[in-house]
Amino acid sequence: MTRPIRIAAQIPPGGAASYSAWRDAVLRAEDAGADVLLGYDHFVVPAVTGRDANGRPIVDESQPALPNFESWTALASWAEITSRAEIGLLVSGAAFRNPDLLADMARTVDHISGGRLILGLGAGWYEPDYTEFGYDFGTASSRQAVFVDALQRIKNRLPKLLPPPVRTIPILIGGGGEKKTLPTVARYADIWHVGADVETFRRKNDILVDNAERIGRGHAEIERAVSWLGPDDADRFADAGATLFTVSILASNGYDLAELKEALAWRD
Repeated sequence: MTRPIRIAAQIPPGGAASYSAWRDAVLRAEDAGADVLLGYDHFVVPAVTGRDANGRPIVDESQPALPNFESWTALASWAEITSRAEIGLLVSGAAFRNPDLLADMARTVDHISGGRLILGLGAGWYEPDYTEFGYDFGTASSRQAVFVDALQRIKNRLPKLLPPPVRTIPILIGGGGEKKTLPTVARYADIWHVGADVETFRRKNDILVDNAERIGRGHAEIERAVSWLGPDDADRFADAGATLFTVSILASNGYDLAELKEALAWRD
């Protein structure tokens, strides 16, 4: 399966001066040519300063509270105000909403957008999201169990909805856990997103291929997505099989589109 190179813009609301400033950034990113527009699903803004050897975010816990907005409410708005790019979240927390309800929400946003929704889903990782809003953080294993249950329930619910989604909504799964996340990606995902360097991506991709082959699924059915690290690394990621590159556009730098434009020029 040959896929085109695509550029996603992740534009989180954390630190946004206003909803209108965030909204304007989304529209400017689509106008610039982004193929996909992504939010996030945090109730408390995490100050991510880097990633550890396993690709997990490193957070500065001393950051003061920042302005923020709820993701799915905004995503319905994006479905109306945009016209071309696919839209979604990187990623929606599986524990935060009843999975059958989430399937209905996704189906509704898919209709509002004319069939442009990507349903991003993850097990969740940032404890303040849970504790501040009264959710049980549990353990990595319990969150993974909730995640897999949610994926199956969403898969079962979507075809029962009337009307059904405009298209078969692609499932995006984020994460690189080798024992639990990658087997889940192999079974359920249409898009796999991981934050990693090229060498780590290659190793984890090999594990994904093995998991897909073990259950009789063609691994080429799964699009590979990675974070944008610049043109040189992008060439290497593309050689390793990545086709979707995600550029972060943050309120802290005024939603500057320079890096997005660099990625779009590389794509073109």
